[in-house]
Amino acid sequence: MKSQKTNLIVLYLLIFSNVGYSQADESKQVIDGVVAIVADNIILKSELAQIVNLTAMQQNINPNQNMELYQRLQTQVLQSLIDQKVVLELAEKDTNIIVKDKEVDSALEVQITNILSQAGSEENAEEMLGEPLRDFKREYWYDVRDRLYADKFQQSKLQGVSVNRTDVESFYNTYKDSLPFFPPKIKLRHILLPLKPGEKSLNTTIILLDSLRNEVYTGADFSELAKLYSQDPGSKNRGGDLGFTRRGSLVSEFEEVAFTLDIGEISKPVKTAFGYHIIQPLEKQGDKVRVRHILITPPISEDDEQKVYDFATTIKDSVKTLNEFIALTERHSVDEQTNKSGGDLGWINPNTFAIPEIGQVLQYLELHECSQPVKTSLGYHLLWLEDAKEGGYPNLEKHWIDIEAMALNKKKMDWYQVFIQNAREKIYISLKN
Repeated sequence: MKSQKTNLIVLYLLIFSNVGYSQADESKQVIDGVVAIVADNIILKSELAQIVNLTAMQQNINPNQNMELYQRLQTQVLQSLIDQKVVLELAEKDTNIIVKDKEVDSALEVQITNILSQAGSEENAEEMLGEPLRDFKREYWYDVRDRLYADKFQQSKLQGVSVNRTDVESFYNTYKDSLPFFPPKIKLRHILLPLKPGEKSLNTTIILLDSLRNEVYTGADFSELAKLYSQDPGSKNRGGDLGFTRRGSLVSEFEEVAFTLDIGEISKPVKTAFGYHIIQPLEKQGDKVRVRHILITPPISEDDEQKVYDFATTIKDSVKTLNEFIALTERHSVDEQTNKSGGDLGWINPNTFAIPEIGQVLQYLELHECSQPVKTSLGYHLLWLEDAKEGGYPNLEKHWIDIEAMALNKKKMDWYQVFIQNAREKIYISLKN
């Protein structure tokens, strides 16, 4: 009985937690074909293989040593992907669900940070992924966007699920023997100040792209210039050619220009989350366009970084109270997921924080004080340690908030499983051999 309870706890903790991914060597092999169809969406064998391998590395599962466990993981991942596509199908029909490009960029950076943390270096990460990080980011951007759509839809459905005191006590009495040892927790807030290229860097990039555009118009070969200058490793060796892409599969700023320009016309520099592009459509077929581009990402100079650090230090020196920190968060932080809530990151385990640079300084933070600027791949962070609580064996008096959250997750899981089952019955699903 105890093992069944333990499995249940592990199950719902996995379902309602963010999972980082890494990858095994088999992912380097390209696997073609469709493994499942969910309404208008398909799941490719290569997509399934990549996520299975990433998750296997995360969970230390070696297929060469335990093929049975690896195959079970593959079945679980496929089931999860199908459920995600089902939710995505519903989310795309809900006009209240909106995902901004900046949200996707932020979520993608967190995923990249997790991968780098797992791999230990950018070189190791690229070896595990089987491709350059820049390539992976460009391709994975759309997967992250779909996941955010599905997540927001799921949250909109689950926000009405709640628990009362009786629910929490009942949950505790049922599962107290199998609840895990609670680690110490801290309540953390942050202000994120981005590292951005300065005006000089932006102007230099725009001038360079304008000059390349003029060279093409005076006889230079676009493809050769792309091979020399483009910073998109996925297309530069093909002369910047992205092939045919369907409307809706490109970032909005790029797509608007690609579909608007006449065939052969070259755009002026276009800004997207990836940098600045000059874009040339080559062919159009209905809602598809074949386009090539040259991408240049403006570099961040030492002066640009120093300005952000100095500004962060100025904020740090001026903040004396929590209310002042919260006010400055809304004014300056670029983390759209937390800047409207005073930078609240919630209760976190200081020993397992996802961003390693922040995790390394948590032990040195003082209660009710603003930290020194902390640099990560996202920019400079200012941290505020709002509260802390001890760990220990589960106890309703000491750990009510944690146990209440687990009881709520259990109730949400039960509701969600019924919801997904009902949704599956209404949506076309076909598994392929």
